[in-house]
Amino acid sequence: MEHGRVAAKPKVVFVLGATATGKSKLAIALAERFNGEVINADKIQVHDGVPIITNKVTEEEKSGVPHHLLSVVGPDADFTAEDFRALASGAVARVLAAGRLPVVAGGSNTYIEALVEGHGAAFRAAHDLLFVWVDAERETLEWYAAARVDDMVARGLVDEARAAFAGDASDYTRGVRRAIGLPEMHAYLAAERGGDDAEAEELAGMLRRAVREIKENTFRLAQTQTEKIRRLSKLEGWDVRRVDVTPVLKRKADGGEGACHEEIWKKVVWEPAEEMVRAFLEETPTAAAATPATTAAAVVQDDGIAAAGVAAAFADVAISAAAAAV
Repeated sequence: MEHGRVAAKPKVVFVLGATATGKSKLAIALAERFNGEVINADKIQVHDGVPIITNKVTEEEKSGVPHHLLSVVGPDADFTAEDFRALASGAVARVLAAGRLPVVAGGSNTYIEALVEGHGAAFRAAHDLLFVWVDAERETLEWYAAARVDDMVARGLVDEARAAFAGDASDYTRGVRRAIGLPEMHAYLAAERGGDDAEAEELAGMLRRAVREIKENTFRLAQTQTEKIRRLSKLEGWDVRRVDVTPVLKRKADGGEGACHEEIWKKVVWEPAEEMVRAFLEETPTAAAATPATTAAAVVQDDGIAAAGVAAAFADVAISAAAAAV
């Protein structure tokens, strides 16, 4: 070994960001560019069902990129951060073994932290990590999050919620029913199912209130996610690079779509992110490697709870996720 050099660790890229910031689009583009596969880190999207409400990428949007941990557990199954840590670790290992780049993308930052820092930060110690954070200014994100809910309604959110509605048996503390968009619809769907007890005008008002609550809760989630990422960016070993997507969302607010919108995305999001990842992949570690200026640090140890039984409990899921681009 050359003096001053250390053995290179396998590299893993994370795409972080609040809901509605375009994490999936960037993750897929990075995977396409750098021979990668996407590993979902959204705790709701691991569950099967309600693809509109949970904003799962479509087959067309995947662009042929293999995806892991999407729709791999039942709608009512429990799936903890420790479950995610076990399955995501396995997925990363399989992608690396295939000679490809793991791109972990999703908004469940507690689950991502469990993967990176769990079990004495074993994952962080074993891998070279880059975190690309897609972020937007508050007011613009609030507008876009609401606009995206309107789009979800137009694409069938109400019908999807109606099909999943279980009446008084609905448990909004478990599985996919934790998704924003299902609890908020409960009162409207219960009244609708009640038949003639509610007038059409009253039902319409209930639906408007439900949609408003979905928008409010979506933005509240985005704020919580952003604060969590700010905290994570200060941890030791978290090389977090921020990409500002505000101009892209503002263009949408101005009614811009099509080629012009894509050109802005390419310039302000894709080109900086591509360069970050390219430089990261080309880095050769040295014994005195410097921490990037954009990161701060502190080691976070977990409580040492063993993961015994988790891998076995989800063995079939892991095999399924490995065998196919979900």
